[in-house]
Formats: sequence, structure tokens, C-alpha cells
Amino acid sequence: MSIRPATFLPFPHSIQARVTLTVAAVSVLVAAVIGVGLCLLIRHRVEAEIYRETRRVATEWIGLMERGQVPPPAPTARVPLVQLVDSRGRVVTAGPMAGDRPLSTVRPTEENRFLDVTECPESERCVMLTAARVPSLQSWELWRGEPHFVYAGTDQPPALRGRRLEFLIGAGGVLLAALWTWTTWRATGRILRPINAIRQRMSEINANDLSLRVPQPSGRDEIARLARAANQTLSRLESAVTRQREFAAVVSHELKSPLTGLRTGLEEALLYPEIDARQAIARSLPAAERMQQIIDELLAFARLRNTPCSSEPVDLGALVRAEAARTTGVQVRARTEPDVRVLGNRVQLASIVTNLLVNAQRHASGLVDVSAERAGAQALVVVLDDGDGVGKEDRERIFEPFTRLEAGRRLDPDGSGLGLALCRAIAVAHEGSLCVEDSPRGARFVLRLPLLTG
Repeated sequence: MSIRPATFLPFPHSIQARVTLTVAAVSVLVAAVIGVGLCLLIRHRVEAEIYRETRRVATEWIGLMERGQVPPPAPTARVPLVQLVDSRGRVVTAGPMAGDRPLSTVRPTEENRFLDVTECPESERCVMLTAARVPSLQSWELWRGEPHFVYAGTDQPPALRGRRLEFLIGAGGVLLAALWTWTTWRATGRILRPINAIRQRMSEINANDLSLRVPQPSGRDEIARLARAANQTLSRLESAVTRQREFAAVVSHELKSPLTGLRTGLEEALLYPEIDARQAIARSLPAAERMQQIIDELLAFARLRNTPCSSEPVDLGALVRAEAARTTGVQVRARTEPDVRVLGNRVQLASIVTNLLVNAQRHASGLVDVSAERAGAQALVVVLDDGDGVGKEDRERIFEPFTRLEAGRRLDPDGSGLGLALCRAIAVAHEGSLCVEDSPRGARFVLRLPLLTG
């Protein structure tokens, strides 16, 4: 028979509960410290005031005692109890409210003639009094040196009786701590309410529906900025997932045609023995090469996005001249400025220039101009052909993967539509840009990269 261990309540995981418990503990501690200090201060103030008055009354009565004559006591409204007691504890004279029993048994000495005490006889209320010793000179004159004592006192105030003061201050401290705790609970709940709404909405978002957005409170505080950042992240995520789905669909479509042709040729060779196998394989090779080309470009595209490239100083002018010299077909005229240097991957930058030149030659009528120059803090590579150009509505679309315009399909039927997309991805990876700008005639491709300084 197994014995289950005792289960303890875990510390609350809620921020609201933790903050409230912390504030409650601090509130109790602060209230206790304030309460103790306030209690001691009140007691000290009240007792100091009472003893100051009782000492004054006792001192004034002793001062009125003359040779052979003791005047009657002069109690006041604040000090109604006044007595003169001899050394044997007998009351010599007393005020009307002091009674015939000594108020205290305290006997001050010659060195310390005044003592402030609180007497609490059994079954009677406490009395706060000052015990004063009559000076020895007056004692010789009045009683031949016998010590006499004056007691001047008053009933202890109700606030100081028992623990009433501590109870009242403690109750006030408890109420104050409870008020702090309740206020903290409400304020924390109000602060965390938008966060709970964001959490609930985030739990509703899944891969099938990324269009939902978290509620965004007004203002410019941390929670509002958090909601805005979450919505911006969701927007980027939705765009990325949408592009990924579109990319997957386009890839599937582009690979479907050559794969279907390859399979058809192979199945035909298997079904019909009279067909020469070598001829069937030869007819299938273009489809396989087409698939290999698409896959190689896709791998390059993915590698560029996921793997950082090595960088080195590259002279764009020299690179442009070298790539222009390698081209064949339509004439390419290069114009470069000296010392146009950037930091990047030489092979990838060369592939951009090569792709742009080949694309320009494909659409040019008779001439392609390429230039590399400085423009402020940027390096510009401009490739301009004298062909029909690109319409404004297509200038961004041609950089999308697998996008091919009608003219491109006619001039290059075997193209994959990934060349320009790969060029732009390389430019972005080098913190630059690639776009098509206005020109009087033909297409004007402009590559911008940050210049290497220092």
C-alpha cells in the first residue's frame, strides 16, 4: 500500500497574485513598523505632558512651604491628586481627592529628588504621579530633618490603560494594509487585463488562420507597444507563410510538367518493347535537365536565405568589366568609375551582373550599356538595353519566383523564372536593392549596394 505524499499549495503563478502577496507582506511590515513607532510616540508624548504638569504642581507646593507652616495643597484640574507623606508612610496632608492612603511607596533620594512613576493598585485604576522629596533644608526647618515626600498625580488617561492604544493602532494598521492589498489587486488586474486579452487571442491563432490580430490598447505604454509588436510579428508571419505556400504551389507546378514528361517517356518505353530504349532515354534527358536546373536554382535560393555568405572587398568596376568581356552575342558596352568598392561575396555579385547582362542581351535590339559608379554612399550598377522595356505594372512582379512574362517565355522557353528573384535575394542579403527604373527606351535595371568605407 503506497502512501501519497502531502500535497502543498504551490506558490501562485499569476503575476497579479504574486504582486498582491508581495505588497500585502510589505504592507503588513510597514504598518507594523509605523504602528509600533506611532504607539511609542503617543505614549511618550502623553506621559511627558502629564509628568511635566505633575512635577510643576509638586515643585510649586514645595516652594510655598515656609518655616513652621505647610500651606494646604493646591490641586489643579489636570493634577487633582496631591499628598504630603512622612518617612513612615503616613499622609500628613492631602487634597480632597487624594484620600488618606499614600499614592505611592516610592521614596526619592537626595541625589534624585524627583521620580515619575505609574502606580496600579489592585482592583483600582492606575495613577500617573511625580514623587518629589522635600529638600533637606526645609525638612530641618519644618520637621527637624525627617524626610517628607510630595506626591502629585492624576488618573491614567483611558488611551493609555491596558492595551487600548495598541489595539486601536493595530486595527488601523490592519485596515491600512488591507486597503493597500485590495488597491494593488484591483490595479494589477486592470493593468494585466489587456495582457490576458492578448494571451487569449494568441491561443486562438493557428497555422490555418493567421489573419487574427491581438487587441491593441490605446496609449504608448509597454503593453500597447507589446500589442503593436505582436501584431507586426503576426503580419510578417502571415506574409511569410503566404509566400511560402505560394512558393510551394509554384514549385509543384513548375516541377510537375517536366516530371510528367519524364514519366510518360519512361512508361512508353516499358509498355512498347518496339521503342528503342536509348531513344526513349535521350528524349527524357531534356526533362531531367529541366528538373535539375530548377532544383539547383531552388537550392541556391534556399542556401542564400539560410546560410550567411563570406564577404570580402570587391571592386565592382573591375567585376563589371570582367563579366561584360565574357558575354557573347549582342554588344555590351561597359563604363566604370575607379575605386567603386563594396563588401560582399564576389561569386554572388558576379552572378547578379551576369544574369542582368544575359537578360538584357535577350531583350535588346542591338546594344546593352552597363556602368558602375558612385552615388553618395552607394555603389550603382546600371544595366540598360535598347529593347521594348518592362511595363510599370510588371516591374515588381518579374522579381517574384517563377514569374515569366510573355516576352520572356517567347525568347527563352527553357527558363525557370528564378534568375531575377535570385538576383534580388542576393542584393538584399548584401543590404542593397535591385529594381527597374524609368528609361527613355528599353529596361533599366539598377543595383544599389553600400560603398565600402575606411
